[in-house]
Formats: sequence, C-alpha cells, structure tokens
Amino acid sequence: MLDRLIINNFKAWRSLDIEFGAVTGLFGTNSSGKSSVLQFLLLLKQTKNATDRGLVLDFGGPEQFVNLGSFSDAVHLHRITEQLEWKVRWKLQKEISIANPSGKRTDILFSGSTISASSIARMKDRSLVSDRLEYSFGGYKFRIEPKKEGATEFDLTAESKEPKQPFHFVRNKARAWALPGPVKTHLFPDQAKTYFQNSDFLGVLESEYETMMDSIYYLGPLRAPPRREYPWSGASPSDVGLRGERAVEALLAATVRGETRNLGGRTHYKPFQEMIAYWLKELGLIHSFRIEEIGSGANLYRAIVQRDVKGPEALLTDVGFGVSQVLPALVLLHYVPSGSTVLMEQPEIHLHPAVQSGLADVILTVARVRKLQVIVESHSEHMLRRFQRRVAEERYSADSLKLYFCDTVDGVATLDNLELNMFGEIGNWPESFFGDEMTEISETRKAVLRRKTSARTS
Repeated sequence: MLDRLIINNFKAWRSLDIEFGAVTGLFGTNSSGKSSVLQFLLLLKQTKNATDRGLVLDFGGPEQFVNLGSFSDAVHLHRITEQLEWKVRWKLQKEISIANPSGKRTDILFSGSTISASSIARMKDRSLVSDRLEYSFGGYKFRIEPKKEGATEFDLTAESKEPKQPFHFVRNKARAWALPGPVKTHLFPDQAKTYFQNSDFLGVLESEYETMMDSIYYLGPLRAPPRREYPWSGASPSDVGLRGERAVEALLAATVRGETRNLGGRTHYKPFQEMIAYWLKELGLIHSFRIEEIGSGANLYRAIVQRDVKGPEALLTDVGFGVSQVLPALVLLHYVPSGSTVLMEQPEIHLHPAVQSGLADVILTVARVRKLQVIVESHSEHMLRRFQRRVAEERYSADSLKLYFCDTVDGVATLDNLELNMFGEIGNWPESFFGDEMTEISETRKAVLRRKTSARTS
C-alpha cells in the first residue's frame, strides 16, 4: 500500500509531499495538478513495465497509461536544466527479513514492513540519465551514485543514522572493475550483485518495488461506449482497461472462476456477478443486471438490464449512460486482488448526484472489506460530502481517509491537507472550494425579490 510520495519538478508541481490513506481524495480546481499526482505514479509503473532496460523513464504513447511527451514536456516549467526527483514509500502486506549471508542462517541483517525508493532523472549531453538510486529499509539506506560529480564510475554504499549494527558492502576482489550506474530508475546494475559478496538482498528490494507497481491499477475518466455484443474467448484480463473496455470480459472471467464477494461483517458471500448487480441496484440505476451468452458456444455475450421492477429488459446500450459509466468502476474495485491500489480519475462523470454519493459508499466499503487502497481524483462535492458523513456516523475512520485540495498560484501547484476530524468536519475549508454556494443563494433571492417588487408596482 502506498504511504507517501515526494516529487520535485514534475509538471505543475515545483514540490509535492503527499501521504496516502486507505482512501485518498484529490479535489481542486481545473489544471491544479490533481491528475499529475496519478500520472506520476503511472509514469513509474509503465517505466517498470518497459522492456527496454536502457529507457530511463517511459513517457508513454497513445495506448499506454499516460502519454507525457518528453522530459521537456514533463519537467516543471519545461526547464530541462532542472532534475526530476522523487521518493515513494510503501507498506508491505507483511514484514520481511533478510538473512546475513556471512553469518548463521538465523542471523537477520535487516527486517521491516516499510520500504522507500528514491531516484532522479536529468538531461546530460542531450540524453536522459538517472545517476542516483536509493532504497531505505530496516533503518538503513542503500545508495548508488557517482564517485564524484560528473563521474561515470559509481559507488555502492550503505548507511544508518541510528545506532544500529554497522553494515558495509564487501567487494569481491576478483571483480575489481568499475561499477556502472542505475538501470531505469529503480534497478541496481547487475554488476552490483556480482562485484560484492553480500549484495544479493538488493534484488529483494527491487522485487518488492516491482510487486508494488504491479499492484497499482488505473481507470481513466473517459469510458468506452457500451456495446450490443461482447466477444469473450475465455481469457482473464489483468484489469478492466484504461477506458473500462474490458469490464465485461473481467466480469465473465471472475464469474467462470466462481469468485465470490461480500460486504464485510456477517454478510453472505455473493457470486461475483450478483455483487455487481447488487451495487447497480443499490445505486438506484437498475432493478436487475446479468450477462448472458447469445447462443451456446457463440462466445458472444450481452449485458441485459431491467430498469424498473415492472419494466421490460433491455440491452446496456439502450438504457441511460450512467450504468455503462459506473460499471467498469464497480468491476475494477471487486476484480483486482486484495491489497491492490486503485487509481480512479473522475469516476463521477455522467453520474447523477445521488449516484455520485452512492459511489463514495462503494469505495469506502470495498476499501475496508477487500483491504484495497483507493486514490480518487474528483470534482464531486457529493462524493466529498458522503465521505464526511460516513466519518461523522462512525462508519469509517477519519485516520484512514486522506482528503486534499489542489490549487495553483502563479502557475505552481499547491496542496492543502484538508483537516478532517472525527466528526467529519473539515477545519480548513478552502475559499470557493466548490464555488460560492451562499453567494449564489443570496443573489438568487435578491433577484426574486427585485422581480416580485417590480411586478407589484407595474
């Protein structure tokens, strides 16, 4: 689970330091940097996924998570002389321990349940390079960086500021060659594991980083339109697609596997498809929902809904757009493995205010029951108000909910931590957060009064 992200010089952010909760809400004005927080995490994810190990950062393309152009486009104020810096910290699902290769099998070198990784990217001789990588774990920092500024030879070091057992990397005398720099922005060079006798554990840290990145899933703000027919060959997609285009495939895959979900507590488990239908009904969008094959062996399926208890059944294409808009969000939240991190960008688009509030309940419920982390970028006042209400009702802990307001000052993004107390109250409500509601009401009343007065005197 993501714990903290620090970024310097990315898009509108001169500097960003954000802590995440089990549910995190990013609110704010247009072009205020909200989406950039998600984009940076996706940049790291697609860089990890890149097959080209020589690629420092994968800024993406049309079919990838994000398409950021180039370093010049992504760096703050397009200042290519600046370096992009970041640090990401995450919590492991369980504590890990690393044994001492020089001691007994029971000797533990390091142990912990939190890891952080930090790196940089900068332009050097018209090429993008990353020449510093550091992992922090168990009270120690393991770093690779140039021996001196501008050098092409690197040092691998370990340090601890606390009074812990000292640790030093032991050089293999038969491997006296120079050490190269980091690979991508999260990997130590292979030579780091072969030139040193006690460095194999670095691979564990790299593996945990990649596992964390693999556990991040994303749903974009624009949904694929519903289809009259959905082909499915029996494959299990990894997610629902960037635009939710694979939501029906994921739903069918989970159904065939016999997966079940529940609402927590003593509630009964429901088949996967029934759980999705339950939420669609709970949100007030439909009375019933099911996926059925058009004909035996056809590998073509239809999504059928019944809007009202006495109304006729219809295809998903023939009912309001809200159902097809929210369906991918519901499927993704229930489909991803327990413990995953789900990034959702404006999931409220095309949804009625009451459904937006209900979607907030879905997010809170699934995060709690399935141990998910959900990070939502939104403009919805109704979702925010529902988050507050559930805290006030003691149905969700304020400590597990992080809410932020993003804004820009002179083109630089700013972040305000909304101080949510145990009663669901926000102590530092930003000015004109969702517009000036009281002014709108006041001016409307004044206009009505003027018109009524004018009508009496005419």
